[in-house]
Amino acid sequence: MPASFDDIEIGQVVSLGACAVDPGALASFCGAFTPGWATERGAPDAMIYALWAKLDAAAGAEWPQTKRLGVDALRWMRNPPAGELLRGRMTIMAKDPVGDGKGIVIAQHDLLDEAGRLVFSCLTRSVFSR
Repeated sequence: MPASFDDIEIGQVVSLGACAVDPGALASFCGAFTPGWATERGAPDAMIYALWAKLDAAAGAEWPQTKRLGVDALRWMRNPPAGELLRGRMTIMAKDPVGDGKGIVIAQHDLLDEAGRLVFSCLTRSVFSR
């Protein structure tokens, strides 16, 4: 990710990294948070969101992002099975300067499976320093 708001370009695609649907984590998650969900159905929606949030937080730790204003338009397309490798990406859709020191960035986030199929998507609005 570029060093500041001013260096971010509309249309820019940024990798959020990758993570697998760990079989042990899937079983633990289902037991704790989605009782009755059979792990054979793949990762439940809430776990998919948690995997995206983990990738987003790790990637964003080095960004000049100062605040996440919102996560909107959440979409779940499929429930990947245990062992599936998921890749995250963020596409810059729009940006708007807000004063001299910051700006708002609107981005599309996607999780893709090993075949490149969409698993999850959402839109974010974040404040970045200039």
